[in-house]
Amino acid sequence: MKFKYNDSTRKLIRRILRVNQTEVERLLWNRIRNRRLIGARFIRQYSIGRYVLDFYCPEKRLAIELDGSQHLEQNQVEYDKERTEYLRSLNIQVIRFWNNQIFNEMNNVLEAITNELTHP
Repeated sequence: MKFKYNDSTRKLIRRILRVNQTEVERLLWNRIRNRRLIGARFIRQYSIGRYVLDFYCPEKRLAIELDGSQHLEQNQVEYDKERTEYLRSLNIQVIRFWNNQIFNEMNNVLEAITNELTHP
């Protein structure tokens, strides 16, 4: 892979994911876009290596991943673990939220993200 960060060969994939964002992605994006959360800049559908992250704050090296029920399946659990280990090897912190947390506990989610941004 030529570029580790936002590889141009993955541009179409990123664009498709942005256009077809899930409802939970849209809800969180509306709360963190345009530096709305303590001035931190987030990018949605940012690729690092072979992975496309839901949201990424480059200044703080923080990835946010939103997980639905499919992430409970064993093969997905292993994939997520591998993905997280890869990102951590690049000094990128990963925080994950379940979709129901976005729907039901948005203030707690935003507080957890804020804590990661201010106390890495």
